[in-house]
Amino acid sequence: MVTFPYCSYKMSFSLDLALQQLAATLRRLGHHFPADTSEQQHYLPRQVQGAALGANVGWTTGFWTGMMWLAYELSGQPQFEQAARTQTASFAQRLQAERDLDHHDLGFLYLLSHVAADQLCALPAARSTALAAADRLLARFLPGAGVIQAWGKLDDPQEHGRTIIDCLMNLPLLHWAARVSGEHRYTDVARIHTLRTREHLVRANGASYHTYFFDTVRGTPLRPSTHQGWSDQSCWARGQAWALYGFALNHRHLPDLGLLDTACLIADYFLARLPPDRIALWDLSLPLDSNEPRDSSACAIAACGLFDLAAQLPAGPRQQHYRQAAIDLLGALQNLCAARLPQAGGLLLHGTYHRQIGLGVDECTLWGDYYYLEALARWQRGWRSYDSRLLREPASAQAESPQQTVPAACAS
Repeated sequence: MVTFPYCSYKMSFSLDLALQQLAATLRRLGHHFPADTSEQQHYLPRQVQGAALGANVGWTTGFWTGMMWLAYELSGQPQFEQAARTQTASFAQRLQAERDLDHHDLGFLYLLSHVAADQLCALPAARSTALAAADRLLARFLPGAGVIQAWGKLDDPQEHGRTIIDCLMNLPLLHWAARVSGEHRYTDVARIHTLRTREHLVRANGASYHTYFFDTVRGTPLRPSTHQGWSDQSCWARGQAWALYGFALNHRHLPDLGLLDTACLIADYFLARLPPDRIALWDLSLPLDSNEPRDSSACAIAACGLFDLAAQLPAGPRQQHYRQAAIDLLGALQNLCAARLPQAGGLLLHGTYHRQIGLGVDECTLWGDYYYLEALARWQRGWRSYDSRLLREPASAQAESPQQTVPAACAS
């Protein structure tokens, strides 16, 4: 296990270092998409059998493009805009070719590419492409089970009827589609899926299951399972972070469901199972003194979720509690996990992708880097998710958040 000394965190978060790291990696990779995780702390071009070197395949490429759009929004630097525009075009090509899209992570791919492009620069065809991606996600809904199937073709016998906690993070693509199209079918599906997720994937104590199988005809819940956690009954750290952030994001669009209370319950479970230095072990059910790796990416996701949760709570001690928890996590990440050249080319050290098969252990991860950058942007610039910009923010959140900046070239 990576051991970190306890320290008191200095609240001097810097976007500059993160943007410098990102710019250096962009220069080195050029037009190539990076792999899911670094190798010896540096990203290499993505290599997938049957695809060109650095091709736009896999579920994580949206995080790379998302960092380009976010970095441009924060800095106005043309190198990030050019990369974002070029990469976004490849997502349109990917959708047209139906390349590697038999999964639920269409939100991660198209919210951070085409929805971002539509919001920031009204890029031609960005909206229609994102709507087409939302339609593809909608097609994965299994009416009998009441959930969106996570992986594989819908007739895949091994994956049929399986949903996973991560899918909550993809539902904002459906909510966005409902807002821009005026069609309720998108949010209707998101509502049903969210309710089924809360009912069966969130336990009474606030711990989440990673995945769950349903009978697709009768709708009967069959069994929980895990794909990357320690065991079927454990609480995988990144899954818990996805749940925290996912329920907070969906609350804006489904305020009548009481999802903030669920997000708070999940947050409390996550926070109570962190070591003193605040960097989570890869599974929250592991003993804190076990010789197991950390997963900084879970903390980056959770920090974003806590900022978003606090922004929606009424002003008062509860809001302050979760906002301070977000600041503490971000401080721990900056002090203990922020990468620096030349030793590392990512943004966030000590991530874990899939511990059980030894994949991406103690490395930078694209999602960890993205959510670390987003957490910094939320803290320093009052950044808000692209789907939420179509909605009116509560007055308490407006008072809490610093003014967001948008590059002049993208201002409308």
